[in-house]
Amino acid sequence: MDNQVEKATFAGGCFWCMVKPFDQWDGIEKVVSGYSGGHIDNPTYEEVKAGNSGHYEVVQITYNSSIFPYEKLLEIYWQQIDPTDDGGQFHDRGDSYRTAIFYHSEEQKQLAEKSKQQLSESGKFKKPIVTQILPAATFYPAEDYHQDYYKKNKDDYMDDRKKSGRDEFISAHWNEEK
Repeated sequence: MDNQVEKATFAGGCFWCMVKPFDQWDGIEKVVSGYSGGHIDNPTYEEVKAGNSGHYEVVQITYNSSIFPYEKLLEIYWQQIDPTDDGGQFHDRGDSYRTAIFYHSEEQKQLAEKSKQQLSESGKFKKPIVTQILPAATFYPAEDYHQDYYKKNKDDYMDDRKKSGRDEFISAHWNEEK
């Protein structure tokens, strides 16, 4: 039971901003930016961004569940997104930037549904939680220049993140008790 390697896949808007929150924990083996949930094989960034492929921008996380349980991944995930926005995330608009949890097992599905229900009942958000919970689909890694973007392009990453409004939203909804 020491090496329970599993995958988790989350759509949370721009994948650049979804890598770092997961990348820094013991038990997380890798976080890969990519595309999932669409209707064409091997989509390019341009096809996904243009809305031609039906894919979401996602991160796929390989993790050791005996060290870092799926419930903890869900907790981190919810705190990175606006789960009430079905038109994209922050300044990134369009279907490829919508939120979704792609489950890889029945257990992940049940845990995701439970966490969504708890968030809905928490009163933290006035609008309904619209994040979808979907079966995992084929995952296509994004182009190399998208991988570990926050490490390779620190200034661009920080500038984009600041402009997006993501950090202000996170601070307003998660870092301060309202």
